[in-house]
Amino acid sequence: MSVKNDIVLRPRFKIELKENNASVLKRFEDLKTSQKDFNVTRIDNHVFIKYLKKDQHFWSPQLHLEIDEVDESSSLLHGLFGPNPTIWTLFMFLHFMVATLFIAFGIWAYTNWRLHTDFAIQIGLMLLMVILWFGLYFAGRIGRDSSKKEMMKLHEVMNNILKQKSAI
Repeated sequence: MSVKNDIVLRPRFKIELKENNASVLKRFEDLKTSQKDFNVTRIDNHVFIKYLKKDQHFWSPQLHLEIDEVDESSSLLHGLFGPNPTIWTLFMFLHFMVATLFIAFGIWAYTNWRLHTDFAIQIGLMLLMVILWFGLYFAGRIGRDSSKKEMMKLHEVMNNILKQKSAI
């Protein structure tokens, strides 16, 4: 399977490295000053590679790497492509609200049914919530598909750093 398909279908990945995590983390730390195209942040053994604010749009991805030490001569890199955490939180909130409203309208419809009153409006609102959920789903898919090229650039930056030989 090609790298492009791995990234698009499975935004999480794991790579075993044949060097200690300190040297790999140092190379990512040096990436901050050696280039001007990406914002690189390191916190402990976590590295975040993001696009600069001027290059970001609503769907811009970021790459989160966690580089754990296995032993003195090897480490394990866990990677995750994802949207800006603010965008992710917004989408989860919207999904939660749609689900909550669907359940509330369902309870209201059931109550009206048991009281032998009209419940067509509640059924209509439940159907609207299903349509909204599909709309959110497809909006997320469109956003993910629109950022494939950006994910590939982030992946390429990571691979270039991993290919460099350690100076430590």
